[in-house]
Amino acid sequence: MTLLRPPRPHAAGAASAERRMRHTGRHHRSDLVRIAIEAMADRGLEPEFPPAVQRQLATLAAPAHDDDPRIGDLRALPWCSIDNDDSRDLDQLTACEPLGAGTVRIFVAVADVDALVAKGSAIDTHAWTNTSSVYTSARVFPMLPERLSTDLSSLNPDQDRLALVTEMVVMADATIDHARVYRARVHNRAQLAYDAVSAWLAGAGALPDAARRVAGMDAQLRTQDEVAQRLRAVRHARGSLELETFEPRALFDGERVVDVRLQEHNRARQLIEELMIATNECSARHLADAGVASLRRVVRAPDRWLRIVELARRYGTRLPPSPDARALAAFLAARHRADPLRFPDLSLVVVKLMGPGEYVVERAGREPIGHFALALRDYTHSTAPNRRFPDLVTLRMVKALLAGERPPYGAAELAALAEHCTRQEDAVRKVERRVRKSEAALLLESRIGERFDALVTGASDTGTWVRIVAPPAEGKLDAGRRALEVGQQVRVELVLADVERGFIDFVPVD
Repeated sequence: MTLLRPPRPHAAGAASAERRMRHTGRHHRSDLVRIAIEAMADRGLEPEFPPAVQRQLATLAAPAHDDDPRIGDLRALPWCSIDNDDSRDLDQLTACEPLGAGTVRIFVAVADVDALVAKGSAIDTHAWTNTSSVYTSARVFPMLPERLSTDLSSLNPDQDRLALVTEMVVMADATIDHARVYRARVHNRAQLAYDAVSAWLAGAGALPDAARRVAGMDAQLRTQDEVAQRLRAVRHARGSLELETFEPRALFDGERVVDVRLQEHNRARQLIEELMIATNECSARHLADAGVASLRRVVRAPDRWLRIVELARRYGTRLPPSPDARALAAFLAARHRADPLRFPDLSLVVVKLMGPGEYVVERAGREPIGHFALALRDYTHSTAPNRRFPDLVTLRMVKALLAGERPPYGAAELAALAEHCTRQEDAVRKVERRVRKSEAALLLESRIGERFDALVTGASDTGTWVRIVAPPAEGKLDAGRRALEVGQQVRVELVLADVERGFIDFVPVD
């Protein structure tokens, strides 16, 4: 990877004693929060809620209530949530019902945020501004006020909530034979976390206490996992890409950063990922089948496909001359098996050559752009309305359709939203990446002079870049005249960890 930035405050030939000087960390968690706030403001994001939001929030006394007789009652189902250990904004619940011969009815409930956040209100306007929550290890900047996103509109355990439910009948061959969407009341029986559920599924841990207290929850999780793995296998067979991004997360002990770790993409994460992908696909089709325009999430077929072909050729693989998701997926899977250590760097190159995802308006009757990376024709974002504004838009569109009302967003407004959400998503991504760099620098600022094993991840006229494995961090390598190749293993010494600017610098050692 390459990044232009100002000259370094040190020279390559700095005295060895100076380079090896250790000094205690001068920065703290609060500095990272400040850096995040400044980065958000620089990118046109609002780090704090304006007074109008607080005034509206004061009028909300309880979770949403609706007496509409068309709202179903699914509170008796064994619903559970699976999310990060520290997640409090619970957007989805899942449940299932085996139907025999490998067929399973899957239920996915999504929080009905719209029942409390009216279109055009002060809270909605702030959500529109940022378009998503901003996640940094030091502090989360929620899209909605915490009283909503972690309480009144969150699908919290042991609470009745309104939700939009997608019900899917998944056949033994992982095809979705039937799907319908409707409003219902739900009740979260168990709040679970990815790592604990994954350890149990893999036989490396006990069934989490919250699951053990609910009769039959172990069977629920096993069945959902089996369905998810079937969906996953079919998705990859048709060309869905398996990519591994480098997004380390800082861990804190009070104000002190104590470690930086990569997030493991484990079995429980796969469970939720597959069921949410299926739900997003069904939501898109539901609107299209009704002739309603929708805000789609797309990844276009790569314009720079020939550069991907050339990349694969360097690894001894021939890809077709035209974009082919299945061929690219097979290449990536083979590289992951052959060289898992370098796979995140290969993934990053492929992601850059494919181009970012974006939001577009798609009208019924027109050929969809599709999602190249997921190998899907119909796809929208619909499962995280507490955290992402496009999901709230889709929720409102579906609810209006179910009620027989006019769509709350016209074509022109949807088009403006698509452009705005794409732009703001890019801003959020850059803020989060900026803060991750400062997090790594904060962990390393007391380790000047230490040596690490590293991989060369980028080499160009602008400089050479490396990634160290433990702790996972990226930085610039002052290699002098030494010629290094991407993927080469090198031994490096840390010479700079600038928390304020997020700069980490190394020099090679023999």
